Amino acid sequence: MKKWLFGLVAMVLMLSIVLTGCSSSSNGEQGKKSNSNGNGGNVLIFGRGADATSLDPAIVTDGESFAVTKNIYDTLVEYKGQTTDIEPALAESWDISPDGKTYTFHLRKGVKFHDGTDFNADAVVFNFDRWKNANDENKFAYYPSMFGGFGDKSVIADVKALDDYTVQFTLRTPLAPFLKDLAMSPFAIASPTAIKKYGDKYGQAAAVGTGPFKFKEWKSKDTITLVKNDDYWKKGEPQLDGVIFKVIPDNTARLNALKNGEIDLMDGVNPSDLKDVQGNKDLQIFYRPPMNVGYLGMTVTKKPFDNPLVRQAVNYAVDKKAIIDAFFAGAADPAKNPMPPSISGYNDDVQPYDYNPEKAKELLKKAGFPNGFKTELWAMPNPRPYMPEPSKIAVAIAHNLKDIGIDAEIKTFEWTTYLDKVKKGEAPMYMLGWTGDNGDADNFLYTLLSTDAIGSNNNSFYSNPELDKLLKEAQTLTDENKRNELYKQAQVIIHNDAPWVPLVHSKPALVGKSTIKGFAPHPTGSDRYVGVYFEK
Repeated sequence: MKKWLFGLVAMVLMLSIVLTGCSSSSNGEQGKKSNSNGNGGNVLIFGRGADATSLDPAIVTDGESFAVTKNIYDTLVEYKGQTTDIEPALAESWDISPDGKTYTFHLRKGVKFHDGTDFNADAVVFNFDRWKNANDENKFAYYPSMFGGFGDKSVIADVKALDDYTVQFTLRTPLAPFLKDLAMSPFAIASPTAIKKYGDKYGQAAAVGTGPFKFKEWKSKDTITLVKNDDYWKKGEPQLDGVIFKVIPDNTARLNALKNGEIDLMDGVNPSDLKDVQGNKDLQIFYRPPMNVGYLGMTVTKKPFDNPLVRQAVNYAVDKKAIIDAFFAGAADPAKNPMPPSISGYNDDVQPYDYNPEKAKELLKKAGFPNGFKTELWAMPNPRPYMPEPSKIAVAIAHNLKDIGIDAEIKTFEWTTYLDKVKKGEAPMYMLGWTGDNGDADNFLYTLLSTDAIGSNNNSFYSNPELDKLLKEAQTLTDENKRNELYKQAQVIIHNDAPWVPLVHSKPALVGKSTIKGFAPHPTGSDRYVGVYFEK
């Protein structure tokens, strides 16, 4: 009896010590930052609709992967706060030559990769050489999308280490958004040692950067666990002990998990559920600054979508307002261009394709399809910020198309398979979207619709030499007004060729526990949890 009582007292004392440790802040400010998510820990659990495809940011294009890699890796420069303004990161400072072709970066000293190896100029050169010389659009999709191609086609002519902590980039032509491009997730710096060690398994078996959190474990289609990097170069950060990314495919089930305390934060909330959330004192809503487009793409190399009249007819057939009213609860604006109004260079003078089924039928008849045709409409399997309920939106679009004689069979696949097949041009019509990476028009128009981007992010296989010429010229200009004029001309060409039906620019909402502090969603859709903590 005495042994039992002694053991019980000991257990209580130990539990008391553990709880005391959990309730004290990382900087000693008790009461302000409790480091507790309500479950007795200091780990944030983020609920989302789908799993990552890889944790090698250089080879992925999907937001679910970048949501994780953003916290494992650092880039040379990064975006400041909730803007796309540039500030130092792994590079403390940089110099730009008068002709805009040479960038010299002075690197941060004393930074280690998570495997203990040194971050230095050689590591930067290794990463860029890995991408630049790959000549593999299926593997490194973003590199040609942003830098024009591989090898001699790349705007980056050379990257060399001048010394251990100085690296110089030489460009073939000036590239106006170059610094903003370098801040993008795909160009994060990974450990050369880890890449060599794991080879093709890198990104699945290992992910090694210099970022605020280290990769610990990946349970496929379930959880990805990151733990705190105690040696992070930003002193005092991160304040969380870890982040777990938890897959819960259904939006409603994910919200219920949040209410039940199983997760702490979530995206993909149904807009119709926001009113209920607003009345819940235990929850709070975070709005992501809008910088996206959701669209219906048509693969222009597939008949009958090789005919611009057919593509224009599809544009007239879709009732965007009804879709927004039904599935976005008003938290979106109808799109008429492939880039949102918040981006400099947006052309508001472009006249939208209004919902006009009769006009659509006329165009189909003129194109040689008076009785319509049969096709496939591919729908995303999981929600994204620009499309919270893709399966239901697909049904609505199919209904619109049926009204003009187009019989569209809805098909879907698992997320990774879906992205792979769409990239290969297998879908006649497909639903996707884009959240801007760097706040520049180039990242929408060139990245998504230039000939150079076919095989990477141009999933419609659309090509127009006149458009390409405008976009290439815009990249080289430093005069913002002249750049904007070229982008406005480009949007007119795209509007007339109609490779897409631009659907919506959404205003995404995330929902989290009321105890979460220091979290500010970024317009790029990829969030870092540096500075985030739980308040008691």
